[in-house]
Amino acid sequence: MNRELMLHSLNESSHWDIIIIGGGAVGLGAAVDAASRGYKTLLLEQEDFAKGTSSRSTKLLHGGVRYLAQGNFKLVMEALRERGLLLKNAAHVCSNSDFIIPVYTWWGKLYYGFGMKIYDILSGKLGLGNTKIISKAKTHSLLPSIKIEQLKGGIVYKDGQFDDTRLAINLAQTAAEKGATILNYGMVTGLIKENDKIKGVLLTDTLSRKEYQTNAAVVINATGVFTDAVIQMDNPKQPPLVSPSQGVHLVLDKKFFPGKDAMMIPKTTDGRVLFAVPWHHKVIVGTTDTPLDKITLEPIALEEEINFIIRNFNKYQSTSIQKEDILSIFAGLRPLVKIKKVNKTSLMPRDHKIVISSSGLISITGGKWTTYRKMAEDVIDKALVIGQLLKKDCVTKHLKIHGWQNEINKTDALNYYGSDLTELKKLYLENKDWTLLLHPDFPYTKACVILAVRNEMAMTTEDVLARRTRMLFLDAKAAIETAPVVSRLMAAEMNKDDVWIAGQTKSFITLAKRYLIINQQQTL
Repeated sequence: MNRELMLHSLNESSHWDIIIIGGGAVGLGAAVDAASRGYKTLLLEQEDFAKGTSSRSTKLLHGGVRYLAQGNFKLVMEALRERGLLLKNAAHVCSNSDFIIPVYTWWGKLYYGFGMKIYDILSGKLGLGNTKIISKAKTHSLLPSIKIEQLKGGIVYKDGQFDDTRLAINLAQTAAEKGATILNYGMVTGLIKENDKIKGVLLTDTLSRKEYQTNAAVVINATGVFTDAVIQMDNPKQPPLVSPSQGVHLVLDKKFFPGKDAMMIPKTTDGRVLFAVPWHHKVIVGTTDTPLDKITLEPIALEEEINFIIRNFNKYQSTSIQKEDILSIFAGLRPLVKIKKVNKTSLMPRDHKIVISSSGLISITGGKWTTYRKMAEDVIDKALVIGQLLKKDCVTKHLKIHGWQNEINKTDALNYYGSDLTELKKLYLENKDWTLLLHPDFPYTKACVILAVRNEMAMTTEDVLARRTRMLFLDAKAAIETAPVVSRLMAAEMNKDDVWIAGQTKSFITLAKRYLIINQQQTL
């Protein structure tokens, strides 16, 4: 996957079957779907792939226990089916994990045990294993840091876990392999119309500032929380479709939550669930659900959100965490579908919605990472009708995602690279210096940077440290320490000068400081 080749394809073609605006989970999924059916596909992302919401999830592939409690069985069943397919098609970056619900009343033990049995049943043939009710002693052995006073036992259930951005990059690679042209840092600046019908888009390569005009049979708006901005580019009078909701996560050292299993806190002070999820040898705790009016690519955690997570997590811990224990804080915005007379975002459905404007613009929003494939299938099916394209059936149910391999060496710290691990290790032979670690606390080697530039369209230091590796999200201080060496490695590979190195390093450090607790509080 090479950006220069993508730009060459963009220069060579003036007409596409389908143009997709947005390079998050849904946009990338739609590109995979369209290209794998044989349609000439162009995907445009204004920043880097998964820069926004799609890199800021709780790292879960799940049906949604909370939606089960709300009675949304349709969404739960759909998500559980999609979870099962994804675990088959991208096993290198997804896993089947145990989740434990600690219970402190006998009634809670029966209530949650019964509820999770229903969860198992709804999974059908794609279920991951049976729910078990366990004793107090067993619960404590699996969750060593759990508060044991009045603990009655626990519920163990199976669910999926993944690395969201690694999957996003793999989807981009899959789309490219199927013939799609995909471009990060390709900003759509306008829509082309003929007789009030959309016929294409105007775009700018934000790295070179070159402008392009591209035509298509149909244009899809898959921009998440920016959905309304594109809709209003088409029709300024169109009322908002999206109600943004912010989700915040805290990242802690594993010593605060030892053990290999995740924990679900079934009910917080605001009625939501909270997760503590082991991830890349750290633990992620979250999330919140806060309505926001302001949309930004780099949302800031509110102090009350940070306090909420710490307070609810500490209720279940024998040793309390403090703000100074946080290694990184990240926040993301959910593109929830606006519902009349529902003001609380935690009550808004996570179903997806497709809206077709009078101009023929197709907008898709809502949903969640787990259901990205089904969302993509649905929106491409609509696009074939609107664009009057020859109908071809979807093939993604059993399509292996780039990186898939039959056997995965779980002992290798970089096993989530999947089949690309072979390409990574070839780089060790090319330059012995590339075998060295970027930071002593992380398994990422210098070769990870080279692979990101050569094969994964990483264009900035942030691309590497935030999304090709996950260091920014795991430990912001460590990422800041690593930025200069990453910038130098990229510059050597991309033929950039010292001015570029200095600019990239400074820009990344400025960004990364926003992920530190002290800077979050100063920003508020």
